[in-house]
Amino acid sequence: MLTAILITIAAAAQTGTDFAPVQSFVTQYCLACHTGQKPAAGYDVRKLTEASLNDQPVLWRRAYRRVSEHEMPPRNAPMPPLDAREAFTGFVDHALRTKACADGISPARALSRRLNRAEYAATVRDLLNIHINAGAALPADGAGGEGFDNAAETLFLSPVHAEKYLEAARIALDYAMRDPRSRETFLTATPGEKYTPPQAARKVLDDFLPRAFRRPAEKDEAARYIALFDAATARGESFDEAISYALQGVLISPSFLFRIEQPNTTGKQRQVPPFELASRLSYFLWGSAPDAQLLRFAKQDRFADPNIIAEEAIRLIRAERSREFAENFVEQWLATRELGRDIKPDAKLFPDYYESEVESGIRYEPILFVHEILSDNHSLLNLIDSDWTVMATRLQRYYGLPKTEGLRQQPRRVLLPPDSHRGGLLGMAAILAVSSVPTRTSPVLRGKWVLESFLGTPPPPAAPNVPPLAKEDAAKPATVRERLTLHRQNPACASCHAKIDPWGFALENYDSVGRWRDNDSGKPVDSSGELPGGLKFHGPVELKKILMERRDLVVRNLTAKMMGYALGRSLTLEDYCAVDQIVEQVKKEYYSSYALIRGIVLSTPFRFQAPEPESSPKESSAK
Repeated sequence: MLTAILITIAAAAQTGTDFAPVQSFVTQYCLACHTGQKPAAGYDVRKLTEASLNDQPVLWRRAYRRVSEHEMPPRNAPMPPLDAREAFTGFVDHALRTKACADGISPARALSRRLNRAEYAATVRDLLNIHINAGAALPADGAGGEGFDNAAETLFLSPVHAEKYLEAARIALDYAMRDPRSRETFLTATPGEKYTPPQAARKVLDDFLPRAFRRPAEKDEAARYIALFDAATARGESFDEAISYALQGVLISPSFLFRIEQPNTTGKQRQVPPFELASRLSYFLWGSAPDAQLLRFAKQDRFADPNIIAEEAIRLIRAERSREFAENFVEQWLATRELGRDIKPDAKLFPDYYESEVESGIRYEPILFVHEILSDNHSLLNLIDSDWTVMATRLQRYYGLPKTEGLRQQPRRVLLPPDSHRGGLLGMAAILAVSSVPTRTSPVLRGKWVLESFLGTPPPPAAPNVPPLAKEDAAKPATVRERLTLHRQNPACASCHAKIDPWGFALENYDSVGRWRDNDSGKPVDSSGELPGGLKFHGPVELKKILMERRDLVVRNLTAKMMGYALGRSLTLEDYCAVDQIVEQVKKEYYSSYALIRGIVLSTPFRFQAPEPESSPKESSAK
């Protein structure tokens, strides 16, 4: 019976028509607990009907999430085989996405969010023209949305933040007031023969507020900050002290600390207002406030033309300032931000890794590589394999590569020799180190990284009560692969490891800090792998060929991640419809990186806002 269920669910997932096997899965694994007068957690699976796929998608999405994340069935209940679980979730996901896309893509409602720590530091730096990290003392921001720390759902304001922001504003302005170059940027008037102190303060604030708030100042908005200036003057403070006090008030205003988007009360979908769209563009591709050109275009309402939006996006990604976007996005997407934090290779075993220029080169290689791809319109397929990378002399020596003429301490694009064992992200030490444990490689972690971070098809979580990998016996040294083979003999482990490990085995020629090796524990490295279905491969070269055949999965995952980063929130089913459209266009343009950037900024989720829901009569009377 189970085999029949698997076959028919798999077929239904492709056609989206046969619901009977899905209902059989629910009956076999869910009905015992989630039915009756008091179903578990108040969730009655009798509502999971074919009709409710259209009428109650949230109900099905909940079932999908709990089953896909192995939260259901509970541990003390009969467990469906992994293939049965994946077939069920595949059908549900396919059906819900098909329904969402058929109805047309709708944007989300307007969101307001606090600037995260990196955005705050960059915005203050550009606003005051200072060269210190004003956000260094702010609390770290947790990841949300699609795994990034700019997600609106995590960027709340706590009392701790309020105190820290006040102190950060004071430190930043103290520094700026002492720096002549900084003063020229924001102190646009001073008392003299033509300006009384109050007049000079008014001129400074009139110029400063639109830049700080990323929009024109509202009527009499400057008055509250003039009042701060007047209060400081009344205390006997100098002009510099008084204007600094007023500017501190600006820098702790919600209009500065938050990216506020006005709710759409038109009753229908509308384009994001121009100044708010300018902020969407700049915080996406620069991680900072809009520059003078973006604000000017917003004032002139030029963003009504999609071509202008696309042209400005390309201007931003080509600018040097887009390196901050690359750093914030790449390190979180590829998980390399954890290097030096939670993930630290053993210093005694790998002292070369900790040479300052080597460690820095390892960290920045994927950042600079992705930035080069995006800013110069290279093919996105370079992420899978390339004949170049970005490095300096010490990293080149660390990799054992021949010297490049003219290469010094400043990283730059370098062509790789044919037998370099590098090229693409998978040949980079940062990727290989972050997917290892401190003392050795881990095919499991590397396989998980390929599936999750690269292909966007994360493996299921580990089954409960799985024993750890056996410790190495010094008397009988064994390779990691040999020890893992013993581990996989446990039936509870075998099915998952069969999907995860082969990807990692192909990378076993790299040690845990990314250097090439031919032997492990005195034995030749076995870097062969076989995927479920019988596809065999050997080493990173053949692995890259397989990934190239799956290039649309890689590009789709990148697109989804970048869309989530650009929107600063979790993606909805309809957002994924936009992702699919963007991927199709990227393919038509030969995987051009500019096609990806243009596709995101011109997408419905990025350019438009949904209307606010109408209040019910009861809600209206309550107001």
